[in-house]
Amino acid sequence: MNIPVTKLDGLLFDKDGTLFDFHATWSVWASELIVTLSEGDPAVAQALSRGLDFDLETGQFRPGSPAIASPNRYVAECVAGALGRSDVDAVEDLLDYHAQQAPLAPAVPLAPLLEGLKAQGLVLGVMTNDSEATAHAHLRAAGVDGFFDFVAGFDSGFGAKPEPGPLLAFAQAHGLAPGRVAMVGDSTHDLVAGRAAGMQTLAVLTGAAGAGELAPFADHVLAHIGDIPGWLSA
Repeated sequence: MNIPVTKLDGLLFDKDGTLFDFHATWSVWASELIVTLSEGDPAVAQALSRGLDFDLETGQFRPGSPAIASPNRYVAECVAGALGRSDVDAVEDLLDYHAQQAPLAPAVPLAPLLEGLKAQGLVLGVMTNDSEATAHAHLRAAGVDGFFDFVAGFDSGFGAKPEPGPLLAFAQAHGLAPGRVAMVGDSTHDLVAGRAAGMQTLAVLTGAAGAGELAPFADHVLAHIGDIPGWLSA
């Protein structure tokens, strides 16, 4: 649906699939991770691909993969199960380390977009179901960490999407009315959280989900975040 936009004071972005193109970043990362962790054993590679719901032939995550929107802890549990390991904490640390080395592919040139949004007086934040440390590492690597007034991960103490807690924490931290904030994301987790928080919801198509899946939960659907300035001024 297309609901008329209310005056906005803030934009809260998901990270993977929103700021960064999902498949160009994380499908490439997963292919490399499976090669590294399987150490040349085809059976282990197959087990990992099943645990991550990753298609080895196409080199892409399937739409139902836990890696798309789930917190890192759950992804670590899936990987640990595939490897037959019980030390989930160690596996989570391993995934976090590898994630910080991911080959980032911004969805659009980020710095000029974010600079323009800040110039409009908007408060900008990031809320990801990745870890907070990895989020900061990725934003620094992309040269845009300084544009954000708030960065939170699943481990920041506010909860994880699709719960509204971390979204409301962003609004509360900057004195923003939730209805004057837009949650921008590529998954239903992002949009469901946004609706639950009383925020406007803006879907982008740079993740694994298509418009048909996202539209029922979104006030607006855009091709990518580069369309936000036009949407704001329409």
